[in-house]
Amino acid sequence: MPQTLAEKIISAHAGRTVSANEIAIVNVDAAMATDATAPFAIKAFRAMGGQKLWDAARFSLIIDHASPAPNERVANLHRLMREFAAETGCVFYEVGEGICHQLMAENGHARPGEIFVGADSHTSTLGALGAFAIGMGSTDLAGVMLTGQTWLKVPHSIRIELRGQLPNGITAKDVVLDLVRQVGADGANYQAIEFAGETIEHLTLASRMVLTNMAAEMGAKTGMVEASDLPLKADVDAVYAKRITLHVSRLRPMVSVPHAPDKVQPIDAVRGRKIHYAFIGSCTNARLEDLQAAAAVLKGYKLAPGVRLVIAPASKRVFNEALRDGTLEILSEAGATFITSGCGPCVGSHLGVPGDGEVVISSANRNFKGRMGNPNAEIYLASPAVVAASAVAGEIVEPSVVLADRMTR
Repeated sequence: MPQTLAEKIISAHAGRTVSANEIAIVNVDAAMATDATAPFAIKAFRAMGGQKLWDAARFSLIIDHASPAPNERVANLHRLMREFAAETGCVFYEVGEGICHQLMAENGHARPGEIFVGADSHTSTLGALGAFAIGMGSTDLAGVMLTGQTWLKVPHSIRIELRGQLPNGITAKDVVLDLVRQVGADGANYQAIEFAGETIEHLTLASRMVLTNMAAEMGAKTGMVEASDLPLKADVDAVYAKRITLHVSRLRPMVSVPHAPDKVQPIDAVRGRKIHYAFIGSCTNARLEDLQAAAAVLKGYKLAPGVRLVIAPASKRVFNEALRDGTLEILSEAGATFITSGCGPCVGSHLGVPGDGEVVISSANRNFKGRMGNPNAEIYLASPAVVAASAVAGEIVEPSVVLADRMTR
């Protein structure tokens, strides 16, 4: 029976051949939880009678959502996680080490062909590695912590073929924003999205992670990459719920406008919108290549008057790499403020909540009303290069505007 990537991986972990819509009990290869979800999972684990993890080496706890603790309540939740890690011997990532999905990729916790589960909605990010990576609630995760297994319904799949070469200044963020526009916020509900095609072959892992990360913004169960450098391939005659082909050479810089990720327009439609706050960070776009792209735009410039730029590198490793190659110096000289490697302002818990009436341009993945902590602010989503260019101009512009100005100096 021809199978999609999702069907192949689930079959291997269920011990039988499965197809879309079937219910399967699967063995889980690795799992994780963050400070936003781990306390609930630990409580549920204890309520189930749990004392010993199914495999401590394959379960990770990460402090990243409110890192460092902004108040006494959160500090005590972090203490609970530290105590649980010490007691069980599970893998533990402290304040400042990075965002959960980045750390799972950097440190080899997710691998091609594996099933990875996490108590976070953007766990799909790890599908860039060729894994079947899904988010789940804290109670379901507690069951995994106890047994190493979970149940799921085998999803239908959507095949997205990316064709052509990215134009100068166009990135994976522009690609996925256009796809979110096409598919819609619920157009891929409980489906697995397979990203494939010639464009994928030329994307870095960091760029592939942008695509699988924002599969969540299409309602997908997960996003997965098929590429020549990954071992698993879908069968050529596999059955898909939908097939989409995107010719990337036609793309312009794309921007998601308030207050929904799928309200996406070419930058021409919002060019000139005044901004107050620029943010480069999140599990979508805070890796080394993202910081380098921002630095390439900002080099030799200062932030526009009245604009602040906050940067949260995806991990301490990313921060150190950017420090060594001079990227951080360029960003700092332009006026950027660096905060802890973690989720930071993206979830609105602390470290950069916008004020009433302020306009934010962000490299993150969500711009719902109140997403960054204030329902009276407006959030636009774009690539790190567009965020950087807008921070220099004081208004939303494409990077080519700033780069052209540099040429005339």
